[in-house]
Order: sequence, then structure tokens, then C-alpha cells
Amino acid sequence: MATGSKETISIDLKLPKKWEDLNDKQLRYVFALLSQGFTATEVKTYCLHRWAGLKVMHRYGNLWACKHEGLQFILAAEQVERATHALDWLDNVPSLPVRLAKIGSHRAIDAQFQGVPFETFIVCDNLYQGYLATKSDVLLEQMASHLYTPGNVRLQDAERISIFYWFASLKTFFAKVFKHFFQPIDNASDANGNMFEQEQSQYDVLQNAVNAQIRALTKGDITKEKEVLSLDTWRALTELDAQAKEYEEFNAKYPSK
Repeated sequence: MATGSKETISIDLKLPKKWEDLNDKQLRYVFALLSQGFTATEVKTYCLHRWAGLKVMHRYGNLWACKHEGLQFILAAEQVERATHALDWLDNVPSLPVRLAKIGSHRAIDAQFQGVPFETFIVCDNLYQGYLATKSDVLLEQMASHLYTPGNVRLQDAERISIFYWFASLKTFFAKVFKHFFQPIDNASDANGNMFEQEQSQYDVLQNAVNAQIRALTKGDITKEKEVLSLDTWRALTELDAQAKEYEEFNAKYPSK
């Protein structure tokens, strides 16, 4: 709804409804805004104008002179703020893995790690947890070398954030698919809705967890470790999830006293 000097007009703004609707160009725009430190409200406001095709001609205090598909009208600041709520999903971790399909000449592996060796997942998870603990951009660069082919990917700031969001959304997705093996990931965002700034404290126990995963799959047979690491990620996680479920059922049936 927009208010002109003589009449009120209705405008149909077509906007993406979820992270998965975004193409590479749109994803890059979001990540570029996040890399510049804009707040969640600012990010959504910029995205609203870009994706809806709204052009701001002039600004007069709390009023915006805009143009959309040939129509010129005035928007009040509160109208713009209400409209940004259609993009509130940008505040949260994507429910499905999202990523840039290409970075330069480098192509991304499967977003959901279908057909990807389990070893790649373990290495990336290690680097991801390390990043959460240290905030070292070097670890995101190292992740990119495993997530894109060929390796040695040079990242810009927006692309570093894209790596983080990809793996964070992958872990959130896996927590739903393999719910017995993975602990649920907290989707809550900080005061600014910027997931990139959230703190985690899992790094200290990571190596023990990785070793436990491998032991569970090899049944303690070290000669099978190479075979396990080459398994498809989904095949490995399906087996680990089944083992975790059996363990839960056993404990439910024979609770410790």
C-alpha cells in the first residue's frame, strides 16, 4: 500500500519467500550486505527495494518518494518497515542448505553433501567448529577448498560469509534428517538477527566426537578406517543415526539405576 498526494494505490511486491528461492545473484547481495555490517533491518530494507524493483527517487525526512513499474508514489518509513517483515526469514538459519553454485571458475559440490565422501564432511565440520571457536577467516578459506572444485579458492568477504551460511544450514538440515545422531541446532538469532555473529562452544570436544564417529562405523577395526572415510556422507550418517537410535532404545528399555 502506498500513499500519493491525491490517492491511495495498491502495489503488488513480488518477493522471495525463503532462502531456497534465492539465485546466486540474490545470495551474493545478501552476503555482501552482511559482510558490510548492516543490521538485520537494514539488510531486509535494502533487499526489499532491490528484489521488489522499488526505486527511491528522493527522501524527505520519514517519507520516501519511490517509483515502481512506472508508478510514482510516497511511502512512509513505517510502511517500509512493515513491508520488510515479508523478509523476516532472512533472520534465521536456512532450513535447507544454500550456497553459491560458483565462485569464479570454481564449482560447488552438492549442497546437501549427496555423493560427497564422509571424509570431506568430517574435515569441513572440523574447520567449521574451529571457526566458531576462533573466528579465523583462514579456516573458512580452507573449507572453501573442500567445498569447491578445483581447490585453492580465493574468497571475498561476501563469499566467506556464504561458506559459513552453507555449512550452518547443512548442520541444521542434518539435525532434522538424522535427529538421533545430531543434537538440534539453535536457530535463534542475536538482537540484530545476524546469525553470522552467534557464538558456539563446541570446539573443545570436536576431536573426541570425530574419533567416536569413526570408531562406531568401523566397529573398532582400524583397517576399515579408509573404507569408512570414503563412504558417501549420507550413507555414513544414516548408519550412525541408526546406531544412535538403537542406543536410545536400549537405554529406554534398560535404564541405568
